[in-house]
Amino acid sequence: MVLAAMRPYIGIVLMEAQMIFPVESQSTIRTAPSLPTTTRLGPVRLAVTDRERALAIWRDVVGLSLIAEDANELSLGLGNEALIVLETGALRPVVQRTTGLYHVAIHVPKRSDLAQLAVRALQRGVRIAPTDHLVSEAIYLWDTDGNGIEITFETPWRGTLGDPEAGAYATTSDGQSHSGREPIDMDDLLGELGENPVLEALMPAGTRIGHVHLHVNDLHRSMAFYRDGLGFGGLLIIQSFGMGDVGLGYMPHAIAFNIWAGPDATQAPAGSAGLRWFTIVLPDRQVLDDMKARLSAHGFAFSDTADGLEARDPSGNLVRVTVG
Repeated sequence: MVLAAMRPYIGIVLMEAQMIFPVESQSTIRTAPSLPTTTRLGPVRLAVTDRERALAIWRDVVGLSLIAEDANELSLGLGNEALIVLETGALRPVVQRTTGLYHVAIHVPKRSDLAQLAVRALQRGVRIAPTDHLVSEAIYLWDTDGNGIEITFETPWRGTLGDPEAGAYATTSDGQSHSGREPIDMDDLLGELGENPVLEALMPAGTRIGHVHLHVNDLHRSMAFYRDGLGFGGLLIIQSFGMGDVGLGYMPHAIAFNIWAGPDATQAPAGSAGLRWFTIVLPDRQVLDDMKARLSAHGFAFSDTADGLEARDPSGNLVRVTVG
């Protein structure tokens, strides 16, 4: 097996296996999305300190191609489509206890793609955290500046996220309770590659930005911005866990946010690595006009751009909205 040969190089950090939440009513949180389900996430721009160290993760481990480079801007993605834009020249790594990116989630089309990522990471001694969320399997890692990365394979047929009002995080398709944070069986995952695996250097076609998870300093104000202003559907706020979710009418979430950096978290100081902005791509101008009307009605400021708008959430995270 691939795993047996690579055990000396494994630096896996397993996430907590159990999360138990008190019952919390979600009746004021849950809403249907105002945005159409054809809305998607576009490129995410991140600042990094060093070009080569950043490429050693984003290109060599994550498996994105360097498709364009201009001055201090590196565009990585698939074919001609940029998924991640790296802005080099940051003066320091990500500053802890600030708002910004928790992780950007790159979703892959097949489970074997997740296994390929694991092999690329393990071959290079890169620390990973393989976690089974039931409705998805995820491998977490970080670039050398502390920008969080999640590689996700969606598995909605295995069960559903639970109901905080019922005190359950997730339920399997056969009715069993699931913690949503269990370790992935790595022997089983790497078995997806077969007896004579052909290792791939790059992510396959169909890979996409699936969701973005943010550090914020207030869950309810963030929910108001992303749900009521931008128009995502409200999924949940688990106050006891310090996390909220919005989506597009299907799982998993499109944007998650947490207060794990602390309720007094502020924006990172100038020159820090981390999130510069992320992109929401709308299907047409009418959807954009509707979003502008919602933002204005709820008192959220925005600026018009040539192809959409820019707005900062209440914690200062910059969102760029474009029409695809």
